[in-house]
Amino acid sequence: MEEENTQTQVVENNDKLKWYIVASSSGKENKTAELIKQRIKANNYEEKITDVVVPTQEKIVIKRGKKQTVEERIFPGYILVKMLPGDETFYLIRNTEGVTGFVGTTAKSKVPTPLNPKEVEGILAFTQVKQSPVFDAKYQIGEAVKVVEGPFKDIVGTVREINEAKGQVTVLLSMFGQDVPVQLDFLQVSKISN
Repeated sequence: MEEENTQTQVVENNDKLKWYIVASSSGKENKTAELIKQRIKANNYEEKITDVVVPTQEKIVIKRGKKQTVEERIFPGYILVKMLPGDETFYLIRNTEGVTGFVGTTAKSKVPTPLNPKEVEGILAFTQVKQSPVFDAKYQIGEAVKVVEGPFKDIVGTVREINEAKGQVTVLLSMFGQDVPVQLDFLQVSKISN
C-alpha cells in the first residue's frame, strides 16, 4: 500500500514540476550546476528538483588550421532548473554558491516566474542541433596565399572568391603559363606573412 502512495506522489509531483532560470556567475555555470546537484543529493531533493541544465551547443570551430569541437553556452550566465516550486526548493537554489538569484523574480512577490513549457522545449531542442563550422580564417580577395595541403602544395596563388559558409576559397594558381582557378578549403591554404 505504501509503494502505491509513493508512485501516486511521484506522478503528482511530475505534473507540478516547473522550469526556472537561475542566474549564475558568467563562466562558472558548470561549476554552479554541479554544486546545485550536490546540494540536491545531500538534502534528498531528487524528486523535488529533477533537472539542472546548462544549455550548450556543440560547434565546430577552425582555429590555427585545425578543426575543434567546442561546447558553447547558449545563455552565458544562466542555468535551467526543473523543480517543485516552494520555499524549501527556492531556498536551496538561492543559497548555492555561484547562484545570484532567479530570473523573473519581482520585488513584490519574491516568487520566481516559471518558464513556459514550450519555451523550454525549444531551448532543449536547440541544444541538440549541431552547428555548422565557424571559420576564423579571414581571407580577402586579391590576397596572396600559399597552398599547404593537397596536390597543389607549396604553390602560391591569389584569392579570387571566398565562400565563408562552405569554408572555401577559389584561388588563382599560376600553372602551365596561365592562371587556373582552383577551389580549396580554408584548411588547405595559409596567408603569406608580410
